[in-house]
Amino acid sequence: MEIKPILVQAPAIHLIVQSHFPVSNHRKIRNCRFKITAKTNFHQDNGHHHPYFQSAITRASFRFRESLRSEPLFVDPYAGCFAPPDLELDENLNQKLHHYCVGTRFIDDQLLSATKGVDGAKQVVLFTDGMDTRAYRLKWPSSTVIFDVSPQAVFNTASQKLQDVGAKIPRSCLHLHVPLESSDMQQLLCDKGFNASRPSIWVFQGFPITNLAAFKEILFMVSSLAMKGCLFLGELPMWLTETQVGIKSSVEKWMYEIFMSYGFRVRIIGYDEVAKNLGQKHAVGDSDYLLFVAEHLRFSDYEMEIWRREFQRVEEEGDEDGFEEL
Repeated sequence: MEIKPILVQAPAIHLIVQSHFPVSNHRKIRNCRFKITAKTNFHQDNGHHHPYFQSAITRASFRFRESLRSEPLFVDPYAGCFAPPDLELDENLNQKLHHYCVGTRFIDDQLLSATKGVDGAKQVVLFTDGMDTRAYRLKWPSSTVIFDVSPQAVFNTASQKLQDVGAKIPRSCLHLHVPLESSDMQQLLCDKGFNASRPSIWVFQGFPITNLAAFKEILFMVSSLAMKGCLFLGELPMWLTETQVGIKSSVEKWMYEIFMSYGFRVRIIGYDEVAKNLGQKHAVGDSDYLLFVAEHLRFSDYEMEIWRREFQRVEEEGDEDGFEEL
């Protein structure tokens, strides 16, 4: 099956402006005609100087800025809950298109496409930074189960903040958290209810990893649990490629070898390609990430076990029939 990028029209969503903004300023903020400063009480609590918090807040700030553009790629109604108190938004806001936002829109579209319909994947596994709001802001089909694998402390703080502003999971859907710190994420994911006999889609964006070995563990887990044909997509830090940045063939070769060793056929998606398909100008500057989509070509461990049992049953029945003939 050829992997093709899927782009769909983002639904209109009402933007929840942070409660610290006066109501009279809402229209001005939406039009972005002058410089403003986002204010929030998110940083008044202690313990938010950890790198996990800082990187998650940075990404949320990108989503907040994108949501305020006159023609945004997407609207995140809740990103403002996490914006730092000194975040500045100026008159040039509409001219700036960040790679992370392009990647976020691309991933959103893939998720909405993969989960729609009766045969759509109703299990979504998100490897995130803990402040991902997709479980709240996307229109999920009924009975979708969203697993968020992320740092415990960030997720707990973000969940409380989202609850404070009234964010809710769509009805008949389920949102479950799997801590990054788990000694066995794969087992905990199954204990939480992940069913390896059902279709799933996996996303990797913002998840903190320290080395290539850690990412290989993620690939191993997805390969073990995902059924054949399932998709794994997201953004991979460029520094993981362990090759010279700028040599596209080397990067693509590295990606192919790493992913194929775990049973995935991968394709690198150009940010400019996505932006162009959306009718947008190319993103500013170079990206530190690789946007990718990978299709799982192997059977999951569960599927292999079912096949093994069936093969054993056929063999045993054949032996019994042969014995009776003798």
